[in-house]
Amino acid sequence: MSARTHPAIALPTLIGHRGYSARAPENTLAAVREAHRAGIQWVEIDVQLLGDGTPVIWHDRDVSRCSNGTARLARLDWESAAQLDAGAWFGKKLEERFGDESGDRFNERFRGERMATLTEMLALLNALEMGVNLELKLNPGHDPMALARRVIPETLATLPAEQRVISSFSRPALDVAREMAPPAELALGALFKRLPRRWQRHCAELQAFSVHLDWRYITRQQLTALRLAGYEVVGYTANHPAAFAPLWQWGISSVISDDPVAFMASA
Repeated sequence: MSARTHPAIALPTLIGHRGYSARAPENTLAAVREAHRAGIQWVEIDVQLLGDGTPVIWHDRDVSRCSNGTARLARLDWESAAQLDAGAWFGKKLEERFGDESGDRFNERFRGERMATLTEMLALLNALEMGVNLELKLNPGHDPMALARRVIPETLATLPAEQRVISSFSRPALDVAREMAPPAELALGALFKRLPRRWQRHCAELQAFSVHLDWRYITRQQLTALRLAGYEVVGYTANHPAAFAPLWQWGISSVISDDPVAFMASA
């Protein structure tokens, strides 16, 4: 299926989760640059809309975990969001984790890192010739169709077809994405925690390129069936290479990891 109807995407075995989130603040331009420096050619990132309709690269419903602010995204405009420090928290996280001064250098290195707009992120990916699994992220109260209608045209216009996969847990968002471009121009990834019973119908209706699953719940039988059906299969978010190793033997396509370099010896 994929080879006949989709762009010639060479999906890599290793994909950085929210950039290279083990080494830099997640979903930032810095995290993508870190991935590139480490030799990782694809990243997974999240896109949402601010209250003024600006698409930004962010995962959570609010900004409290990954910035010095507290507001929900839906209540922010870009002028306000651009003032946030989305980097200094990363060093504090390391210091709390390891109980020493290891976070100090990261505090200074990433202090002042801004939330990235979709436009900025796509420009960086294009300049670095990197591929992206762009997740249309839907938190409660957000409009999936509005998100897709705002994000898809700009993404199509900026990145080559072979450098992008659009994924989402939201079927309405993916339906709108598919309406905007045929499979030959836009690869879609069906995103699930566990593979649903009616996955064949779901994926066929979407004309999906790939299926993205929580790696902990993937069975050998499911993986075999998905691969025989022609889908690339991506496991998220794995950070233990030894535990993930059987999935390589079963034929999984890719792993999304906070620390993709840790998988280089086993992939």
